[in-house]
Amino acid sequence: MPIKPKYVKQLGKLLLERYPDAFNTDFETNKENVQKLTNIESKSVRNRIAGYITRKKSAATATA
Repeated sequence: MPIKPKYVKQLGKLLLERYPDAFNTDFETNKENVQKLTNIESKSVRNRIAGYITRKKSAATATA
């Protein structure tokens, strides 16, 4: 079963709402924090969520 982009976006937004200070524009840091804050076992799903959060944080700092 493929992972839907909707799932990645929903979980990414939820993590950003609950833990806004845990994430920044560094993918490696975000990857570790996604691992700590969730129970996701799949490496590819974790990386997709961390990448989504990184893009959202980068976009937020670019417009600010």
